[in-house]
Amino acid sequence: MAIVSAMLPPCLLFGQEPEGAIKGQATSPKVAQHFRGLHGYIGYSATRPPDRSEFNAGMGFYSAVWSLIDQPIADFQIGLAGSWITPDNSDNRDKPLAPEGTRARNWPERGPTWGSVFQTLEGGLGYWAGNRFRYGPPKFSMNATPQCYDYEIGSPGWSFFYDTEALPDDRLGIAQLSNRLLIPPDALPFSGNPNGKFLGYCYMALPFTDPTSGDPPTGDQAWTCFLSTANFKGPMAYYIPETWSKIGKLFNYPFLYGRGLDARPGNMGGGAMEINTVPCFEGVDNQGVTYSKIPNLQFPVDTHGRTFLVQDVTYYSRAAIFDDFLAWRNGGSPCSGSFKKKGMWRAKLSARRTHYSQAKKKIAGIDGILQSNVYPENIWGLKWLKNDVSARGTFPQYFRQEGDQLLPVSAKDVPKETGLLDKKFRHAKKGEPFTSPMKKRGSNKRGAWTIPGPVEGPHTVELIDGTLVTYYWYKFIDQPSFQQYRWSAAKKEKLQSFVEKIHAHWPIDRDYIAPPTSGELVALDPALLVTPPKGLEVGYVPIVTRQEDAE
Repeated sequence: MAIVSAMLPPCLLFGQEPEGAIKGQATSPKVAQHFRGLHGYIGYSATRPPDRSEFNAGMGFYSAVWSLIDQPIADFQIGLAGSWITPDNSDNRDKPLAPEGTRARNWPERGPTWGSVFQTLEGGLGYWAGNRFRYGPPKFSMNATPQCYDYEIGSPGWSFFYDTEALPDDRLGIAQLSNRLLIPPDALPFSGNPNGKFLGYCYMALPFTDPTSGDPPTGDQAWTCFLSTANFKGPMAYYIPETWSKIGKLFNYPFLYGRGLDARPGNMGGGAMEINTVPCFEGVDNQGVTYSKIPNLQFPVDTHGRTFLVQDVTYYSRAAIFDDFLAWRNGGSPCSGSFKKKGMWRAKLSARRTHYSQAKKKIAGIDGILQSNVYPENIWGLKWLKNDVSARGTFPQYFRQEGDQLLPVSAKDVPKETGLLDKKFRHAKKGEPFTSPMKKRGSNKRGAWTIPGPVEGPHTVELIDGTLVTYYWYKFIDQPSFQQYRWSAAKKEKLQSFVEKIHAHWPIDRDYIAPPTSGELVALDPALLVTPPKGLEVGYVPIVTRQEDAE
């Protein structure tokens, strides 16, 4: 696996501009704008466990949260350090994992197996071009691509910002597990203005259900997202195993049976912050030299001039929690949910050299300003090389073209006639509401959201990002994501009963992920935290059905 940024849409992963990009359109006689202002990776490598066949049941780390930009900017996308887990199909050398007719099969450079784009478990911190409601700091989002990038799943009801309408019933894939945390479709915002505080998160394979041998056969791995913050700790949601297994049946391709993330070990590795969709102004001086300007990108810096971005990169074996979880589900003693040390393996980090470009032109000279660096505490971040303390933490904003490359320059070295100094990047506007097909009075509409439907609600809450979120309380097994499957009553009752035990035994103030080695934990927006109504304390979950501008 390669850990890259929080998920970028496929159009961005493969170098295309987002829909609506302005290609060279003049905004004044001398200034043009495009959306390829900065591209590159600031990353690290991580050592692998000595026994990869053991430590492949989960991975996590602590990632810094901060406002990369000082105001919400339209068409801006940069992922902070995130995770990317793929099913380990290393035994397959030549047979396609992407069936004919899938989107990824059109990417020959990913052949001959298309293993890197078959199925991916992604998600993390970032700014995404598809966010409808930006507010300053980044947000956290789950995301996965279960079917060769034909679609993505970013929350219990919606895709990864591609559409404001809920996913079709048969493409829902995330089961809301927490009965204390709302998961809005525009991702989870944070409290205040965090400046380098840490969010801990990991994806762990857990056996909520038994493997099946039906058509399609399905494994027992439910990849579950755990968070560690100042005001919420524990599992928030998981991917239903059938989300991964059904591709083989859908495309009548039995070769895929047993090759998805429901059954295969996770393939995991190092990491990076991926910079991709950044707006850019270009202007020309009186000598015909082109200059460019990107948004002001800021990084947290401590009193010693260091930027810490990622720490405590950890791989997990089944001994961490899977085994105890399964024993509990099968009638044993309750497990605490805290990951056991004997199932943990801490990676040693090393810095990767960074490379940057603008509109496919190489940017030179950044290494003289900042470098990817691993500090003695085994924490990855940035090292600032300029003696000027005030310049630390700020990425170059202006560039001058020299031949076929660009060089960073200061604002005072940008000629006034370029028109760049006064140019302002367009602020992001509030988008359309995220909606779901809830039943209206007098309507005959039926579907996963309404049959069986909620037992209580609606409720509304206003978030720090300026949105109004509507949610209902559903019995866990009655939430929309499960309704596409014809499970037996016994299977549903067994799962429902077990989740009730989880709700009763796992509080939100216990350390499930080991605490960070250094630094403080970031806090989620307190408005995301809810209390179950009386009588619904266990076995019921809050499902978001709508998110809109609160004004």
